[in-house]
Amino acid sequence: MHLVSREYKPEDTVVTVGEVRIGGGHRAYIAGPCSVEDEGQIMEIARLIQGRAHILRGGAFKPRTSPYSFQGLGEEGLRLLVQAGRAFGLPVVTEVLSEEEVERVAEQVDMLQIGARNMQNYALLKKVGAQKKPVLLKRGLAATIEELLLAAEYILAAGNPQVVLCERGIRTFSGSLTRNTLDLSAVPILKQLTHLPVIVDPSHGTGRWNLVEPLAKAALAVGADGVMIEVHTHPQEALSDGPQSLKPERFRALAAELDALAEFLDGRSRGGANG
Repeated sequence: MHLVSREYKPEDTVVTVGEVRIGGGHRAYIAGPCSVEDEGQIMEIARLIQGRAHILRGGAFKPRTSPYSFQGLGEEGLRLLVQAGRAFGLPVVTEVLSEEEVERVAEQVDMLQIGARNMQNYALLKKVGAQKKPVLLKRGLAATIEELLLAAEYILAAGNPQVVLCERGIRTFSGSLTRNTLDLSAVPILKQLTHLPVIVDPSHGTGRWNLVEPLAKAALAVGADGVMIEVHTHPQEALSDGPQSLKPERFRALAAELDALAEFLDGRSRGGANG
């Protein structure tokens, strides 16, 4: 019997990131830029999303399809992300790309992210499984639901039960209209099969900022425990993923609408998305 299965653990797992809880009726909004570009950028974004976002995201080590694209600021980006999170009371999550960087990143951040390209990097999964920090595991670009669950199994089997699954879109036949196809059907299927929390990333799922808002709402409607949304103060100047980023004011408005939707779906007031 797999550790991720409902048969093994019928009740929902609640993952705690800092003081933020995800799962078991607790919803969380993760927001921030695709990449940390400089101190002013990440500090300004963190300031503008505080009070609406629960967790600050930002890439320091960036896996890019082209070797000539911006690869992130590395250690300096990590330092700036943590600094911004601490300044505005937000726990932080960032992606780790290799086994070698896991421990030093885990010492600084509140949550480790395994990106879509590394979902089946089993050595990396075992390494984050040996840590005590929560892990955000993104579904691979062409991974089945079963493969996602088996990737999570590697982390749990290594000793770390604090895993949040993330649906972020898969490659289908959308062509140039969307970056990926957001598989919202995966959410209720995962909620039936596993006790782990499930969130949705509509930014990568579509690649278009004007599709992020309706699909974030749809994610909550089908049972997601939260959303992960890219935010940038100047999307047109972003060094990575500008076309899919919301401006802070749009994110704040969306978060308020998501709060209202969550209360409606629950049939009673929850005192906020993460109350």
